[in-house]
Amino acid sequence: MQLPPYGVVKLRHAPCLCGTGRVVVWWPGGHDTDRHQEGGESMANPKNTASVAELTARFEDASAAILTEYRGLTVAETTELRKALGADVTYSVAKNTMIKLAAKQAGVELDDAQLTGPTAVAFVRGEAVDAAKALKAFSGEHKLLVIKGGNMDGNILDAAQVQAIAELDNRETTLAKLAGALKGLPTKAAGLFNAPASQVARLAVALQDKKDAA
Repeated sequence: MQLPPYGVVKLRHAPCLCGTGRVVVWWPGGHDTDRHQEGGESMANPKNTASVAELTARFEDASAAILTEYRGLTVAETTELRKALGADVTYSVAKNTMIKLAAKQAGVELDDAQLTGPTAVAFVRGEAVDAAKALKAFSGEHKLLVIKGGNMDGNILDAAQVQAIAELDNRETTLAKLAGALKGLPTKAAGLFNAPASQVARLAVALQDKKDAA
């Protein structure tokens, strides 16, 4: 194929010969560049742009985002999981590249090592403890669901920490236990009762980690 001295050759509906979904564009002077996204799709695709915007909004609205791997779950099982999570949790399946970009735009830090394989995010607007409990219970009955980790109130969580949150008692019992742990510090104990549920859960995990290390 003879290239013109100037301009760009546009190959419409051309097959990818490299098998990577890569599109090669020739520039004057014999140089080339390429653009390759996950699945062979450009992130500039209007559909992808809308999906990232929606994910970004969900990250911004959530007090916690729990990452899971859903490989092998049927549509019926995924529907069952969404019902178990309740109305305060949105369970979204998305490409890792989109999740990573949306989290960055929302200012939410994630562990890139957790963004491998098929990923679905549980965006929690209510009690993080309740969501963690639902995910743990479901994964116990459906081994194909794997809890990877996530982020709660700006803190990166690993799988073990999500499991620890799932082990917490309900809000009232947790507050009572934490108040006991802070006995002698009435100011802190009083403030705890007005703290967000996610903050209470994080403090409980920290106290448990300190206890385990002792």
